[in-house]
Amino acid sequence: MMATKIKMTHEIDVLIEDPRWDDFDLEALCARHFDGLMAQLGHAALPYEVSVLACNDARIAELNKEFRAKSTPTNVLSWPAVERAPEVAGGTPDAPYADMGMCEMGDIAISYETCVAEAQAANRRVMDHVIHLLCHGFLHLLGYDHETDADADLMERYEIAYLGSIGIGNPYECV
Repeated sequence: MMATKIKMTHEIDVLIEDPRWDDFDLEALCARHFDGLMAQLGHAALPYEVSVLACNDARIAELNKEFRAKSTPTNVLSWPAVERAPEVAGGTPDAPYADMGMCEMGDIAISYETCVAEAQAANRRVMDHVIHLLCHGFLHLLGYDHETDADADLMERYEIAYLGSIGIGNPYECV
């Protein structure tokens, strides 16, 4: 296991439990794309901290069972430090803020096997899918969700816009 911290206007702790993640440079990916999402949402100047667990299907299935009562692996899980979800479906979540120092965003777990399998099934580059899932997880930390159609539409619009701005196609379109 390896833990790495990146410190600038953010603090990102990445814990790699599965060595197959080593080739992805998750520290740099998270820093670049979480900062990009924060800028897109108008929060570029906000210092934040987040933890990312890079694991395998067995580990994420345990987490999924423990926290969501689902005994199967999933691609990404998120645990926001603060509930920011809007009261109205399709509404904009509360903006993150930092009283003194960093804004604690929360934790994300991402599974290697599921990411690779989904990318292959969709005929997408694995790296593009990993970026999408990391961004998806980070948006959950910011209070975005897909529990209702209105919430899903808003969240997907931000995902599609950000991914498009870095040259990655719409992940919700069939290829």
